[in-house]
Amino acid sequence: MTQTLDQLENRDAFIDRHIGPDSEQLHTMLKTVGADSLDALTAQIVPADIQLATPPAIGEATTEFAALAELKAIAARNKRFKTFIGMGYAAVHTPPVILRNMLENPGWYTAYTPYQPEVSQGRLEALLNFQQVTIDLSGMDIASASLLDEATAAAEAMAMAKRVSKLKGANRFFVAADVHPQTLDVVRTRAETFGFDVIVDDAQKVLDHQDVFGVLLQQVGTTGEVHDYAALIAELKSRKVVVSVAADFMALVLLTAPGHQGADIVFGSAQRFGVPMGYGGPHAAFFGARDEHKRSMPGRIIGVSKDAAGNTALRMAMQTREQHIRREKANSNICTSQVLLANIASLYAVYHGPKGLKRIADRIHRMTDILAAGLQHKGLKLRHSSWFDTLCVEIADKAAVLSRAQAKEINLRSDVLNAVGITLDETTTRQDLLNLFDVLLGDNHGLDISELDKDVAHDSRSIPDAMLRQDAILTHPVFNRYHSETEMMRYMHSLERKDLALNQAMIPLGSCTMKLNAAAEMIPITWPEFAELHPFCPVDQAEGYHQMIAQLSDWLVKLTGYDALCMQPNSGAQGEYAGLLAIRHYHESRNEGHRDVCLIPASAHGTNPASAQMAGMQVVVVACDKQGNIDLTDLRAKAEQAGDQLSCIMVTYPSTHGVYEETIREVCNVVHQFGGQVYLDGANMNAQVGITTPGHIGADVSHLNLHKTFCIPHGGGGPGMGPIGVKAHLAPFVPGHSVVQIEGMLTRQGAVSAAPFGSASILPISWMYIRMMGAQGLKRASQTAILNANYIATRLKSAFPVLYTGRDGRVAHECILDIRPLKEQTGISELDIAKRLIDYGFHAPTMSFPVAGTLMVEPTESESKLELDRFIDAMLTIREEIDRVAKGEWPLDDNPLVNAPHTQNELAEEWVHPYSRELAVFPAGHANKYWPTVKRLDDVYGDRNLFCSCVPMSEYQ
Repeated sequence: MTQTLDQLENRDAFIDRHIGPDSEQLHTMLKTVGADSLDALTAQIVPADIQLATPPAIGEATTEFAALAELKAIAARNKRFKTFIGMGYAAVHTPPVILRNMLENPGWYTAYTPYQPEVSQGRLEALLNFQQVTIDLSGMDIASASLLDEATAAAEAMAMAKRVSKLKGANRFFVAADVHPQTLDVVRTRAETFGFDVIVDDAQKVLDHQDVFGVLLQQVGTTGEVHDYAALIAELKSRKVVVSVAADFMALVLLTAPGHQGADIVFGSAQRFGVPMGYGGPHAAFFGARDEHKRSMPGRIIGVSKDAAGNTALRMAMQTREQHIRREKANSNICTSQVLLANIASLYAVYHGPKGLKRIADRIHRMTDILAAGLQHKGLKLRHSSWFDTLCVEIADKAAVLSRAQAKEINLRSDVLNAVGITLDETTTRQDLLNLFDVLLGDNHGLDISELDKDVAHDSRSIPDAMLRQDAILTHPVFNRYHSETEMMRYMHSLERKDLALNQAMIPLGSCTMKLNAAAEMIPITWPEFAELHPFCPVDQAEGYHQMIAQLSDWLVKLTGYDALCMQPNSGAQGEYAGLLAIRHYHESRNEGHRDVCLIPASAHGTNPASAQMAGMQVVVVACDKQGNIDLTDLRAKAEQAGDQLSCIMVTYPSTHGVYEETIREVCNVVHQFGGQVYLDGANMNAQVGITTPGHIGADVSHLNLHKTFCIPHGGGGPGMGPIGVKAHLAPFVPGHSVVQIEGMLTRQGAVSAAPFGSASILPISWMYIRMMGAQGLKRASQTAILNANYIATRLKSAFPVLYTGRDGRVAHECILDIRPLKEQTGISELDIAKRLIDYGFHAPTMSFPVAGTLMVEPTESESKLELDRFIDAMLTIREEIDRVAKGEWPLDDNPLVNAPHTQNELAEEWVHPYSRELAVFPAGHANKYWPTVKRLDDVYGDRNLFCSCVPMSEYQ
């Protein structure tokens, strides 16, 4: 039969590239679970009263090539001016070897957070390198593996300062007046909910203020002045004030380390180590502290430990999932960090090495000296006598200068009174300097770069002697070996081979949604039209960004059933915090600021109570019944008890237990009845899209994990994006920005992230996904995710009981396998099963969350029946291995499960186990074998012997 053109073109739609099972596989799987169709299965699982009659109207699906062409036209509306705005952002050269082999490599960007260290040694080593860079440059004892951005790191520094302060009665936090304005904005937002008073004044006046528990200084002020704060820090320390210093990685190559001047906390942005500006992010923040404060640090720390064979191995130390364990008592609510970007920065340092970095920093500084000399030679006045890369130039006719800059397509910083700011970077050229002279002095300035360079060489005092770095940096061999592209390529590949990512196997993590991150979705993030924009560039230069953001926002509004969307939060946890702030400010606007009780089900994500605490709320836990559902009786009692103090409830849907609770509408009604708001956690949106919406269910606000449901990759633990959707009454209360104001896109509220639209440069990924899938494709993706989970549950339930089910014994998009009965009978634990799966070539499911002694499995819609069957077969074979232990064929202390994972090195050693080498390392056959490089980690050793910087290379031999 001849097909029409429409039929032929429809077959090239992206939907079938994204969704794993083909029509034949779908039919077989539906038959296995006992359903006639995807619609019939959906009707059996999703409560009828929340199902949509038709999917949200977001348009038809299109092909990869059509979507790329459409987005390219949108991107072309961005204007690529040469930008010298600075303010913590600078243009960079991303080394092509890193761009191609890491940023564009699914072996790096599809990896998950390294909770299973045996399959994560490569990215853990890269993160350890990042920590070493931070320690060396900052002069601190210990460093974290990245935070979300510089401004949120400042807010975390303030909170940490209060935690460690010995001045218990003090409640004031001092911020130097020349800290970046976006940093101050985020600090003020956080301080409000903590009840801290923020004082902003000239740094030297801090000693005039009483009851100050912490101080934030910036080593190179926002207008460029290099500060020697050694004496001030010493005096503050004598008064027991905790001192935080914001610094810049590139400046620290030349400047003395704040840690050597006595600082307690040093933080900043690693952006200019190879990460494009991208209209604001994602950018890794660095964070270092004194050893005595290590257990109060926010975020994750990579530590050096040993494996079961006594060999050096790396793991996440101390803070590993601490926000899930400590809940509202956690140091912060951080769950996603910026691993992919931290790894780019660390590899940038590896590739250039200390000599290369010094050459880059010296060149930037020399060019700044040349620019300064030329301007001063022509009679212009500089506001400061010291600088690294930024000049503040006093201008009589500012309008004329800015007009000439506009004509030459140059952006200067224009918000400084009677002056302009100019920040140079590694991309600055001699021609750029001439263009800047033209802009500031007019065309007939007659300045010669070479002559000015000679003058500067003889007399440069722009960095005070006391501020020049005297100590060596990055002396570890890893920073002094891989400087040719051949060596660098091989080093990066050696790290990649140690890890297990989606390019090799399914990652069946519950509550994490490790789905396809398609190449067509990833391509636009490296387009210069998106990558090169400064977040504070004039609004008319970012029209392409604003069109893309507006379209994506409109689609997400329709897909969530809300009325408005805020793109600013740059992680899911930040989204939770921003959503709760919107609720808080809404209540305050109605003179009900006393409402501060947040109800949270016992099954909730650990970040929920941590976020509620950060938003200044009291956490009250609501019980769950034996089926894992919210206990309505307890909910009503707790809501009534809270009365007019009830602020909100935080609920996840489908529930964290992997079921569609039948009473979700009633939950919303009960909370609304007592004047509260409903926060619906968007972690499990992958089971909602196209089928129902939070707004339709009755919620008031949700965050969306774009790095889960909407295809932004996890990147080994970040980047993430957590925009919030809100009902109309909450829309005026979502985060705004103090530097950028855009009517209709940003409110006048305080910011929660450094950039107005968070990590804007990764939003094209979600735009592409939605555009290529269309309304019907997104619904089919959700339905297939539900089918895949039910297929796994159906085939495994006889071997591993499914802990919670809904109607008809069905699950939602994930299922919890209960290992506790097996452990009681056999002694084999969920940990043993998780590690044994590595031998079969799989990353483990989510272990012991949300219920201890369980494994939570989420297959997503992107996995085909073939891969699902491979996983199921592995689990069933492991169950047979457990039975052999139970029967006494293998001893409990020496069997393939407790000894897993098995490494290649073991094949060359004397074999003393009661099972064969073949069974140990090839339980699933020889094809596509993944080899872990270490055996099971010794967590106890790592906790007792905390070591968080690079170890000698000989340890890895």
